[in-house]
Amino acid sequence: MNAAAVVPAAGRGERLGPGAPKALRELGGVPLLVHAVRALARSRAVTLVVVVAPADGVARVRALLDSHGAGGDEGPEVLVVPGGDTRQESVRLGLAALPPEVDVVLVHDAARPLVPVDVVDAVARAVDEGASAVVPAVPLADTVKQVGPAAAPGLPEPVLGTPDRSTLRAVQTPQGFRRDLLLSVHEKALREAVDATDDAGLVERYGGQVVLVPGHEEAFKVTRPLDLVLAEAVLARRRANDEF
Repeated sequence: MNAAAVVPAAGRGERLGPGAPKALRELGGVPLLVHAVRALARSRAVTLVVVVAPADGVARVRALLDSHGAGGDEGPEVLVVPGGDTRQESVRLGLAALPPEVDVVLVHDAARPLVPVDVVDAVARAVDEGASAVVPAVPLADTVKQVGPAAAPGLPEPVLGTPDRSTLRAVQTPQGFRRDLLLSVHEKALREAVDATDDAGLVERYGGQVVLVPGHEEAFKVTRPLDLVLAEAVLARRRANDEF
């Protein structure tokens, strides 16, 4: 298997509040992006990591990765390329930077800094064994309600139904794909002006089969300030147990 990982990290992540782009916010004194690259680099399946940085921040991100020892001196090579205005465009630009010998592509959120290497390995292995598109996922802990629009701003939303929670999953990353399939669906989306925030969703849209492998509760996405507090606690526990 010759797998590469694409890490779109060009977004602002404003739900974390004002300041640096989300991928550059620090967790335990280290940027989220560095944690994410290190997590991918721990997998023996990954031979290359392509970080897609803000178009005006490539040099800054390159220097940041090098300063934290995540620049490819040990482990897979790490490239930094400029991204676009949307996540989808950034993934497409990351794919364009891959060498021709890459067969398997993992797409990973920079805001998921604590994904265990077992999850990365499981996704890559499932693609290598024949799946075209693979997503790690976990069962939902909360009951989910389908709602309709409120009658007026500020009024309660009406509940339309309660989906069966046993048939639902919360998806994570890295998502894994056969390279040719991922390129194909991104090219179709570009031609049709389709904008998506989920690569597996593009595969589904164009008739492809997506399968799930078990994710991990610690592979959560750092989106809100409370997520960062939880991530700090997980990281502190790992460091105390020499796991990280």
